[in-house]
Amino acid sequence: PRLLLPLGCVALLLPPPGTAEFSPSLDSDFTFTLPAGRKECFYQPMRKEASLELEYQVLDGAGLDVDFHLLSPKGETLVFDERKSDGVHTVETEDGDYMFCFDNTFSTISEKVIFFELILDNMGEDGEDQEDWKKDVTGTDLLDMKLEDILESINSVKARLSKSVQIQTLLRAFEARDRNIQESNFDRVNFWSMVNLGVMVVVSAVQVYMLKSLFEDKRKSRT
Repeated sequence: PRLLLPLGCVALLLPPPGTAEFSPSLDSDFTFTLPAGRKECFYQPMRKEASLELEYQVLDGAGLDVDFHLLSPKGETLVFDERKSDGVHTVETEDGDYMFCFDNTFSTISEKVIFFELILDNMGEDGEDQEDWKKDVTGTDLLDMKLEDILESINSVKARLSKSVQIQTLLRAFEARDRNIQESNFDRVNFWSMVNLGVMVVVSAVQVYMLKSLFEDKRKSRT
């Protein structure tokens, strides 16, 4: 549901239960359209001593800029970016819901297409699962397994795979933004080319008319 506030008609995107909250153990990315003169806010529940990394990019829209706010569960402003096209921010969190907002109220005409990605670390669930698995395996020393080395290798592979997925997602976002810029430049080049062509045609027609009029005047003066 959307809630319209009295001051400036600010729109808040409130997450429905069980649908808009991001998974506490997985990275999440989202692309949405922010209309002109509007503000959209999202909420992310976090745990104490966890890490929240947020990266955003403006993919399309005049100026490729937007205002960004990140607020703590206590309502304190942690990050404020004014009219930027992209940004990366990492904060150490406490228990509660963190709110981040994208503000396009300064624009009266152009809507913006915004991509953002959330990366949640040290949320606790993965560590608990590893400890449970470790307890189950402890005592089976028949194969002389080094459990710590295995866990370290698994965590290293998992971290690298997650980083690869993150980089691929960001590359796709960069590609989308560059494609939008190229299409916009293509339209501008075509428009001004047509304008220049029209001006050349008008100038040519005027020159031909003036030349014809000069010759007609000479004929009349001789007669």
